Amino acid sequence: MNRIDRLTGMILLLQSHRVITAEQIAGHYEMSVRTVYRDLAALGEAGVPIVAEAGVGYSLMRGYHIPPVMFTEHEAAALFMSGEVTEQIADDSLRGALRSALLKVRAVLPKERQDHLNKLKKSVGVWISSRTKEDEKRSLMPLQQALVQRRCVALCYNAGGRGEHTTRTVEPLGMMFYAREWHLIAFCRLRKEFRDFRLDRVVSWEVLQESFSGHEDFSVKSFLAGVLNEQEAITTIVLFQPAALDRVRREMMCAQVTEETLPDGQVRMEMLAYSQDWLLGWLLSLGPHAQVLHPPEMRHAMHERAVKIAQAHA
Repeated sequence: MNRIDRLTGMILLLQSHRVITAEQIAGHYEMSVRTVYRDLAALGEAGVPIVAEAGVGYSLMRGYHIPPVMFTEHEAAALFMSGEVTEQIADDSLRGALRSALLKVRAVLPKERQDHLNKLKKSVGVWISSRTKEDEKRSLMPLQQALVQRRCVALCYNAGGRGEHTTRTVEPLGMMFYAREWHLIAFCRLRKEFRDFRLDRVVSWEVLQESFSGHEDFSVKSFLAGVLNEQEAITTIVLFQPAALDRVRREMMCAQVTEETLPDGQVRMEMLAYSQDWLLGWLLSLGPHAQVLHPPEMRHAMHERAVKIAQAHA
């Protein structure tokens, strides 16, 4: 990125934040704080009214805006691809808002860039996973609004997917999409601790009028990192047949440690898994194309499950 583009982008970054620190700007552009100071000084000399508050950060003077910036061909294409991916993981409420926003973006593009997007739409497709009818019924927009407005949510939750429904009130603090599902990170008043709720296990929810306060220092990313660190990782060594490698690399949600290709084409992988139950089910779905080499208890568990499957189909 050249300096002109960076300076223009910095104005947009300031315009999109009420206040932002030099460190945050440096992190956004992956450059030094010293360079940020130089760029801010250059913008000030060019007449951009930047307000600096000691110990707080930087902002644009109230009422100052720059005209909309035209998207480049690459930026327009990136927005289109992002929209295609989001279509696969969002619910109806989010998809509707996304389509409306992209339509507005498309409307301000020059004709040649609109033609470029039309060609992309005809020739590019994204498919992640099929959505069930139950998935379609879920609406994420109310939960997003509850996060922003800091309002409590009443959940009826199928804990562990075991069919045991519990009703609880939570204070929503974040939403994340990982492991192919949306998750609500919230403080659970029933358990008196922060919890991770898989939305596909939420039977019903209701955003309440009651608001909550506190948790200002809570970090969703730090919470999830802590959850993973608390769980005991299972070191597993698996031998995969070449025919399964494409699916393995596409679906594996374990942390891969090492990979060794053997002379016969088979691949020996060492991985860290946080859920033995999930790993067993996934490896069994690969049939004879996956063979557990270590640990012995995992091999035994695989054998037991395979025997039960065979008996069920005898």
